[in-house]
Amino acid sequence: MSVSLFSLRPWSLLVAASLLTVVPAAHALSARDKARVEAIEARMAAAEKRYSDALVLVNNADPKGTAESDAALEDMEDVITACIAQKGCTVSGLLTTYKRLLKQKVDGAAADEEDDAGMPVEADPDHVAPLRADVPEAARAAALLNDHRHAFDDMVEYNPAIQAGIRRWLTDMRPALLTSYENYMNLRGVMWPEWEKGGLPEALLFGIMAKESNGRVHASSRVGAAGLMQFMPATGRRFGLGPDGTGFDTRFDPRSAAEASAAYMNERMRGLNRNIEYALAAYNGGEGRAARIYRDMGGQSFWTDSAYNQFPGETKDYVPMVIAAAWIFLHPQQYGVEFPKINGQPATIRLARSTTIYELTICLGSTGTRDGYMRALRNLNPRYEADGWIPAGTTINATTRIAGLYNRYCVSGPRADLARTLITADVNAAIKRPTATSFTGSVAVGDVQAMQGGQVPPPVATPAPAPRPATPARRQARSYTVARGDTLGRIASRFQCEVPALARANGLRAPAYAIKPGQRLKLEGCDR
Repeated sequence: MSVSLFSLRPWSLLVAASLLTVVPAAHALSARDKARVEAIEARMAAAEKRYSDALVLVNNADPKGTAESDAALEDMEDVITACIAQKGCTVSGLLTTYKRLLKQKVDGAAADEEDDAGMPVEADPDHVAPLRADVPEAARAAALLNDHRHAFDDMVEYNPAIQAGIRRWLTDMRPALLTSYENYMNLRGVMWPEWEKGGLPEALLFGIMAKESNGRVHASSRVGAAGLMQFMPATGRRFGLGPDGTGFDTRFDPRSAAEASAAYMNERMRGLNRNIEYALAAYNGGEGRAARIYRDMGGQSFWTDSAYNQFPGETKDYVPMVIAAAWIFLHPQQYGVEFPKINGQPATIRLARSTTIYELTICLGSTGTRDGYMRALRNLNPRYEADGWIPAGTTINATTRIAGLYNRYCVSGPRADLARTLITADVNAAIKRPTATSFTGSVAVGDVQAMQGGQVPPPVATPAPAPRPATPARRQARSYTVARGDTLGRIASRFQCEVPALARANGLRAPAYAIKPGQRLKLEGCDR
């Protein structure tokens, strides 16, 4: 995350090298000298803790982490200098602490290199923002880290309503907060550049996404809002979102949704004097109402009772919840929140063989994540159904970590074979059906009656009817009407068809296999 954090300081290295030859005095120390040595050691321990805390801030993408880490290193250098001048101070012990921290840095960098070995590092060209294309990686990282995002703190009111929202995010909604963060970090390289270009706070982007969809690309509401940022159809069309002619709705595309939401928020804020609370109220409760209330109230605060009480209850809840999520995003340590460390650097994978997102989820495993990679793959590739086959040679979006795991586990080998076995397992193959030769039961034939003389007449042969000529069974052409929520994969599973055959029979093109409610499908080649 931080360039300066992972660069060794030349001055400190010179000091460390020179101190290796320093040997403390062997004779007894006075009580005063002992006290001074103990104070120096305490200062070193405090500097070490400060440095460790700074690493946590950096991992949480908090820009304060860089300054804190630099200050901690300076503290250690001052302590070592003091130790040199202090009688009886053992410099080697302090250097051990210093080198251990540097080794921690080196080990972390080496682990990242091992995880990234052999991975493609280019992002999908459709998802490359000007920032990524024009700025070297190190400079881009520094720029993102020093994006002045804490200016958001001064743009909103931190009041009891926000505190109540923070309380909810930190209690019963904590799992949703952490899930939203993990989903966002996997999409950050796609979404944040669009908001950055618009001069909008990243925390606000996270807060809206967390409240609207928890970072699930395919989220839809009962009133028709869709995607990460929950655009209604009409609003989406105003900002270039909607059906693209292939059966895909671009409201579900994360980059398009980020670009449109940035344009929408800037439009609202231009008309509302950059007031975030009113802009959020417009986003949720209607731009006309928010503009009217703001105008009628002469630009007074959203929290003024005569303004606040004109909004519906849903908007009164929405505004503080978005700001609360954004506030935690900026200040996780203050609230004891440890966000997961996510490697979300964009990458692409060219599939070595046909697969499904379900199959990839199995073979990728869960290294470096809490819940596996299905949600990240779904979010980064919204055009594909989870159970739809994606042809070999297709390029899909991923992260560098996912790409590395794919090359290691999903192209070939035991885990790839196991994933294919599990994904193609047929429940019907487990059902045992008896055959005629395996029947072992008894058949009731009625009472046997003795004849006069104790003789039983021989059985009378009954002539068998003449066989009828065989006629092929007529197979009725069947069809199915697509219901809301159906996918071609689910329909194929229900009627025991092969997805490619069903797609060919109905003229559906891979890989999207786009279908819509009310469409009639021919069930040719299906067993049920």
